[in-house]
Order: sequence, then C-alpha cells, then structure tokens
Amino acid sequence: MERVNVGIIGCGHISDHYCQGLKHFRALDLRACADMDMSRAKALASDHGIAALTVDQLLADPDIEIVVNLTPPAAHFDVAMQVIAAGKHVHNEKPLAQTRDQGQTLLQAAADAGLRLGCAPDTFLGGGLQTSRKLLDDGWIGAPVAACGFFASHGPDSYHPTPDFFFKPGGGPLFDMAPYYLTALIHLIGPVERVTGSASKGFERRYATNKDLPPDLYGYAIDVEVDTHVSAVLDFANGSVASLISSFDTWHHNLPFIEIFGTEGTLSIPDPNHFRGPVRVRRANAEDWSEMPLTHDASMLRGVGVADLAYSLKSGRPHRASGALAWHVLDLMHAILDSADSGQHQQISSGVSRPEPLPAGLAPGQLDD
Repeated sequence: MERVNVGIIGCGHISDHYCQGLKHFRALDLRACADMDMSRAKALASDHGIAALTVDQLLADPDIEIVVNLTPPAAHFDVAMQVIAAGKHVHNEKPLAQTRDQGQTLLQAAADAGLRLGCAPDTFLGGGLQTSRKLLDDGWIGAPVAACGFFASHGPDSYHPTPDFFFKPGGGPLFDMAPYYLTALIHLIGPVERVTGSASKGFERRYATNKDLPPDLYGYAIDVEVDTHVSAVLDFANGSVASLISSFDTWHHNLPFIEIFGTEGTLSIPDPNHFRGPVRVRRANAEDWSEMPLTHDASMLRGVGVADLAYSLKSGRPHRASGALAWHVLDLMHAILDSADSGQHQQISSGVSRPEPLPAGLAPGQLDD
C-alpha cells in the first residue's frame, strides 16, 4: 500500500520509543516532529533523520496526514483539537483526555470533520495479547467467568525524569497505568456495564530521586494531589466480573499481571504495557501450566495503533485502537473514582465493541492480509 505520512507533536520521554516503533511498519513514513521546546524537537529529529518543525509548521504541512500527539496528558485535548482543526487524523497518547466532556468533544469534532481519532494504548495489538485473544476465542479455557488484573509499584518518582505530572490531576496509577489493563480486558472480554471503586492516597508528598537528575534537583518534593492506590470491580456486559488494582503505593508483590478464569481453565496474560509474552494456559484438569507459542508478532513497539489507523484509511475498515475504545476507558476510570467518592455502583453507558483481532501469521511490519 501507499505509505501514509506521519508527524509527531511532543518530543518528551516516550517519543523515541514511538519513532523506533513507527519505522517498523511499511505503511508509515515518519516525516517530522515538533515541540514547544525546539531544542528537544531538533534532538529527536537528529536521532531519527526527520525534520524538526514548530507546532504551527507541522500542522500547516499539507503532506502530513496523521499526527501522533505525545504531549503531557493535560495538553492531549487542546493539541488534538488543533490537529483536527488542521484537517489531520490524530492518534493521542493515553489517556484520550482528562475529562469526560473533553473526550466526548474530541469524538464529535473528529466525526464532524470526517477524520479518524485514535489513542494509545496499542499494546493489545502485540503478540502477547493477540495470542491471548486467539486462545480465548478458540475456547481454550471455555467461557470467561471472572478475571483479575494488578499493576503495583512504588511509582515513577524514582526513575522518571519529570515525575511531577504523575501526581497531579489526570495522573496517578489509575490514569497512567490502568488504561493498559482496562484496554486489554475490553479487548479480551468486551465492554463494561458497571463499576465499583475504592481509592486512597498513601503518601502526601513524593520525592524525585531519578539518579540522572542534576544535584540541585535531586530529591525535590512533589505534593501528591491524586489517589495513589485504586481498587475496582468491573461488571462486564457478558456477565464476567473482574477485580483490578492499580497502585503507586506498593514496594513489592508476587501478583500476576492479568488472569482470566474460564469454565474450563485459566489463562495467564503477559504485561499489558508490553507487546510480548509469555502467555500461559492451565486447563481444568492439567497438572501444570503450559506456555503457549505466540501466534502474532511480538517485535513491534509503540505506534502499531498508528499503523493500524493508516491501514484503515486505505481500506475503510474500523481502526482498532480507536477513540471510541479510549473514550470507554476514560469513562470507566472516572466512574471508578466517582464510585469511590460516592460509595455507590456506577452504571456505564459508553459501551464499545471488542476490537477485531489481528489475523494470525502476518509478517513483521504488516497488519492486514
């Protein structure tokens, strides 16, 4: 297929991973990057052999068809709206936006303009989670009955170069890491109809201790403005029930990433923040776990959702890492916190269909037959 030209806005911590990942796909031609800080844009451009532009220049470039929005979460909405106003398709980093109103406005603006809106995470398109989906759809553990998911760490203050935003509104373990788990569960089981949540804040203050910080910044204090340990119960439309924990308050644990419990066995899912395995199955009467060979490419990096969007532009099919999927995830996260505040179940009306699985056996860098 003819390649689709791509530009990046936001040249921070994750942008290098996207540049590497976007080059993996034959459908994409990464042309340029932009940032409010031109020095960062020039550094990224130099590393990857692309043009460094201002944001206005990139948005005005008629050759760029898709813009990947890698700005901080607080800027996702405003930048995506600028991209749509410029007549370009946009793929946001997660979360889709900070508020429900923003998310709905983005969906409507893209629809009104006849443009595609995509959003991370796209890790569910990797070999690990696609293999898990195939095993589930092929009936290896029967019908799913329940599931659990755990993200537990002590937070990004010890390793991230700019950890402040993780502890501000729009951050926390729920908005930072739960999108991977929620998206994976929706991809595997389907949409959620009701949630119940509890949340707490383990520390009022955090300290930036990344060893690469300059001496005058090492150990600076960050006031914590969000809940840092969130537990949720998810009731799916198909009757399954899942428990989910997302925490920045955990020093150590021995928990799995995700497990799905079926009528005929259990499926152990790999880290949904990555594209690879292992995927393990233990059927009802089996004496031990079996690691399953991956049926899909595990070599891809960030950006597969952008490539899938590009394929969808040429074929007319729906793209998998869609704005509608990301909106359902955003709605769920807010509903979990609403439940924690109110002490009541929250009904969910933002249902979405499970994304179509990728065909098995595709060559690396290819997404359609």
